[in-house]
Amino acid sequence: MRITKAISVIALAMSLFVFAGCAIAPISQQTATTQAAGLSSQTGLTVKVLDVGQGDAILIKTPTQAVLVDTGDVGTRDKLVSYIKKEGIRTIDKVIITHGHADHLGGMAALFESFAIKQIYDNGVAATTNLYRQYLTTVKKKNIPFKVVTAGDQIDIGGGAVLRILAPAKPYIKQGANADLNNNSIVAKLIYGNFTMLLTGDAEQESEQQMLQRSRDELKSLVLKGGHHGSRTSSRPAFLKAVGAQTVVVSAGANNDYGHPHEVVLKRYATANMKVYRTDQHGTVTITSNGKSYKISKEK
Repeated sequence: MRITKAISVIALAMSLFVFAGCAIAPISQQTATTQAAGLSSQTGLTVKVLDVGQGDAILIKTPTQAVLVDTGDVGTRDKLVSYIKKEGIRTIDKVIITHGHADHLGGMAALFESFAIKQIYDNGVAATTNLYRQYLTTVKKKNIPFKVVTAGDQIDIGGGAVLRILAPAKPYIKQGANADLNNNSIVAKLIYGNFTMLLTGDAEQESEQQMLQRSRDELKSLVLKGGHHGSRTSSRPAFLKAVGAQTVVVSAGANNDYGHPHEVVLKRYATANMKVYRTDQHGTVTITSNGKSYKISKEK
């Protein structure tokens, strides 16, 4: 889809070894639909859930591409740029904006200034903010290829890794007369060999229920990015059961005004036997995988 059109409108037995803040887990029962034989023989997959305060920014490095899912808020954009440059990245192959709220879109202006960007995806639901309008205007001005993705689409991110889009579905979920930005977040399942991670943006209960009805069997993943920063409006027990993750990573700011992650949600994760990592406590959380096993390490 062209940008002009957009403007007009991610028994199970697990041996877990924890030492020096690092956990290694084998992948056994949960298998992805892509075949490990298609993986690149180069360095495997790295996923960094970046510590950008009360926001989301997830850097994915495959053997051939650098991909960013969300960009944090305006106030942490310099930190975001610094993180990415420290990884030796000068060109970002793909940027995926799960939805148009500032804590997911806010770093975009700094990215435009600091990096070459080859492709941008979003959910096609326009926010009514100047921030969102400026983002679309800059995409058009720089003539960056742009595409709206919805449930059923798939994005090849190189080296045998793909992002399978599970939400939003059309028609979009509405809040009153307008599309609900959180509940129309892009939800993508990252697949690399037998490694899987569900990236949920700010999808809330309504979106989770739709996915349970439409694509329950596709939800199963080894790692979950906790929905909506650990808000009680997300991560309902039935959804967590369907995902069946071993690990959940929550991106939230230290001492944030929202109380994220909520205590009730942390109890849900515990009931689901998920090991919890939090950017507000652990800093940037890094997941690496060779497509057969995965390792998780924390910054602090």
